[in-house]
Amino acid sequence: MESRVLSRATAFASSVPSLRKSARHPASAVSFVSAPRRSIGAVSEGGNLIWGRQLRPALLLEASPSRRETTVNPCHAAAAAEGGDSAGDKPAPAGFFDKYPALLTGFFFFMWYFLNVIFNILNKKIYNYFPYPYFVSVIHLGVGVVYCLLSWAVGLPKRAPMDSTQLKLLIPVAACHALGHVTSNVSFAAVAVSFTHTIKALEPFFNASASQFILGQSIPLPLWLSLAPVVLGVSMASLTELSFNWLGFISAMISNISFTYRSIYSKKAMTDMDSTNLYAYISIIALFFCLPPAIIVEGPQLLKHGFADAIAKVGLVKFVTDLLWVGLFYHLYNQLATNTLERVAPLTHAVGNVLKRVFVIGFSIVVFGNKISTQTGIGTAIAIAGVAIYSFLKAKIEEEKRQAKAA
Repeated sequence: MESRVLSRATAFASSVPSLRKSARHPASAVSFVSAPRRSIGAVSEGGNLIWGRQLRPALLLEASPSRRETTVNPCHAAAAAEGGDSAGDKPAPAGFFDKYPALLTGFFFFMWYFLNVIFNILNKKIYNYFPYPYFVSVIHLGVGVVYCLLSWAVGLPKRAPMDSTQLKLLIPVAACHALGHVTSNVSFAAVAVSFTHTIKALEPFFNASASQFILGQSIPLPLWLSLAPVVLGVSMASLTELSFNWLGFISAMISNISFTYRSIYSKKAMTDMDSTNLYAYISIIALFFCLPPAIIVEGPQLLKHGFADAIAKVGLVKFVTDLLWVGLFYHLYNQLATNTLERVAPLTHAVGNVLKRVFVIGFSIVVFGNKISTQTGIGTAIAIAGVAIYSFLKAKIEEEKRQAKAA
């Protein structure tokens, strides 16, 4: 009996060191395992960087789903945002417009047309009692700039940084934008809105000419042939336009040329900046170009009798509110036109732009009761049809080029 007890005690004593050894490294206990040295980019897998070494609670990460969710790799998060989800993750519920994107696109088109028509009608009504297009052009841009500054202040959208290189590239774009905007308003003030938009239908002709003879780009023959109805239609409309005068006609033509050069400089000033910020910066720079001519050309007349006559006709409150509303509509319809272009194919946008011009011409005739001759109506229809054909062919050619590059 005594020998059995002693032998068992001896066996127990001999097993103690092995128990201590196993206690130091338990097989199932949680431990921090030292991983090999990695770059900082690999640390985001769930570990912490301490003195150049990554320490990961390996078993804890495997055992705790909540811990695994809180240590998301940014790369994995980006992949999940693009459509790939890891096992066990539930995709975020789709919103209404995510399920029906066509409705959102239709809303953009509707607001683009609505704001454009309202702008043109209100703009012309202002010119009927306040014929100072240089000053009104400044108001258009000034209200838009205030809108942009307020949007930046609340972070919708976040302001994109601007450096000297980008500024130098945007200055020519903004200068052409300012000149085209002012001359468009001079034409709106001088002649009927419908006639100005008919002349502005010639803009594709100037774009094609600049691309061929200035940029050296070859324009296909079908595009040139599609522009023939545009030139013919504008000529027919101009010959019998009851509101025709040379100031309105020449100003609209200068506007076409200005916007053509704006397109040329825009191609040279390609930037990664989003369209909302880009348009905001162009508006700010263009405002500085519009201020001097407004002060020089119309400043003395405005101070002498311009403001007083307008206030006497409609009252101070209506005069101020009309200017604020027309400036807001101008900025919003231009911004929506850009946002719509980002949502649809170039062909869809081109067709939409043609239909927008039809809407503006039609509504302006109805609202202002402008009388047009039969020849002017036929000429306008021919010009619009020519622009539609040109836009269709150009968008189709550009799409074929993109497909060829992708292949």
